[in-house]
Amino acid sequence: MANHFEDFKVKMQGAGLSEAAIAAFKKNYDQLVAGVTGMVPEDEINSATGLPSLLDLPSVSPSEAKTLLSQTAVLKLNGGLGTSMGLEKAKSLLVVKDGKTFLDLIAEQVKHMRKSYGSDVIFTLMNSFSTSDDTKAFLREKHPDLMEEPFIELMQNMSPKVDAATNKPASYPPHPDMEWCPPGHGDIYPSLLGSGMLDSLIGKGIKYLFVSNSDNLGATLDLDLLSYFATSNKAFLMEVCERTAADKKGGHLCLRRSDGRLMLRESAMCPDADKKAFEDIAKHKYFNTNNLWVSLEHLKATLDASGGALGLPLIKNKKTVNPRDSKSEPVFQLETAMGSAIECFDSAGAIVVPRSRFAPVKTCSDLFVLRSDAYIIAEDATVAVAPALLAAGGGVPLVKLDDAHYKLVDQLEALAPDVPSLIAAKSVTVKGPVKFTKGVVLTGDVTLEAEGSSPALLAAGEYSGSVKAAAPACGGLERGGCCTEMPAYPALLNCLAQRRMRLTPAWLSNDQPG
Repeated sequence: MANHFEDFKVKMQGAGLSEAAIAAFKKNYDQLVAGVTGMVPEDEINSATGLPSLLDLPSVSPSEAKTLLSQTAVLKLNGGLGTSMGLEKAKSLLVVKDGKTFLDLIAEQVKHMRKSYGSDVIFTLMNSFSTSDDTKAFLREKHPDLMEEPFIELMQNMSPKVDAATNKPASYPPHPDMEWCPPGHGDIYPSLLGSGMLDSLIGKGIKYLFVSNSDNLGATLDLDLLSYFATSNKAFLMEVCERTAADKKGGHLCLRRSDGRLMLRESAMCPDADKKAFEDIAKHKYFNTNNLWVSLEHLKATLDASGGALGLPLIKNKKTVNPRDSKSEPVFQLETAMGSAIECFDSAGAIVVPRSRFAPVKTCSDLFVLRSDAYIIAEDATVAVAPALLAAGGGVPLVKLDDAHYKLVDQLEALAPDVPSLIAAKSVTVKGPVKFTKGVVLTGDVTLEAEGSSPALLAAGEYSGSVKAAAPACGGLERGGCCTEMPAYPALLNCLAQRRMRLTPAWLSNDQPG
């Protein structure tokens, strides 16, 4: 297939994209044209072993912490809309607990740390063209002080879609904006370089960058980790967790035999013959949390040495140019992942962290647990497991809500306006549209099942084991039937109307001709 990079270059220059963004796209496009598969067979890697653990690190002193914070920037990836949960704005603007959004909690964490240590750690949000306006409007209203800061926003680049039939730039005259797509969070590196922020941060004496997803409330700026990274002289440090059986289908950390560098192997990179080894969690023990520590000086040197773009493995997604029209032209969206940069540095490392540092909210089941009493918001604005749960020696309960009725946030909030108490629960499975009322307490292993397709009301009380919730038939206000599904006055009218329809002869009904 012919290489049409020059056409893409002209298009990207016309859109005002930086040379760094264009160089990064070229790396991806060249891999596409060359037919690079990215396959990593088992015989080309070794297991990652002998990693240090956060739990074994010494505690940092307050004076050291203050010095380190003055040399550190915190960057949160904020480019996602949370479309899988039915959201249309930046996912970080979703209310997660006690009336606070992800972004509220992140902002308050930064402010608390600044106040506690008297050091103005730099805070940055990496926004996309889909999230920038909403995020800045929210900050102006709720955290106007942050909007005044010079590094508050790093804009993600755009990537041109590739016509799957010709490898030329995709064209869609009805909506030209659909010719572009996000380039994945691996774009953080060309965005830092091309925007000038990398040089500006280094010029201000910033040495260390902590990066994490905005929907991972476990990813706080840990001072012991910062101290470890600062003294390690590593260019790049990845936080990893131990894989469990539930993680075996996901990617893992490994060691490339050819050069001894750490790398990530995703499922799409594993040949079918090696799937058994890929899923062996005893052999390949660790997965990437996407909490990363980057030395800005090392990053700058590596970018300069590689022509302004890191050689990240390509992620090729086949879509249609109009994502809402399956009959529109097929395209490739070329993306990269920021964690894969671990293979771009000789002095990269990884450290094992507790699962508590990996607590992303990806589903409404996750949100359900977070909104419950199983978690609290601590004084420093971090989200922590409730002390009562820890004192009882239990873990956070495993919750599985029925995707047919709770997949989207709007559905969750309609059926669970009051999330039940989960302090004493071990696991919760909900089948069908069970509607929770205030005062529900779940204990032990609980399975709740709605009888029928209508919302089944679960009244206040304590529940355990298998519970059938019956869909209420309207039996009047005193028995809490369908009337409880509506505000009081409309509910009364509805109840009276239904009674009237049952008791009034048809010839007296206003609906009948006189």
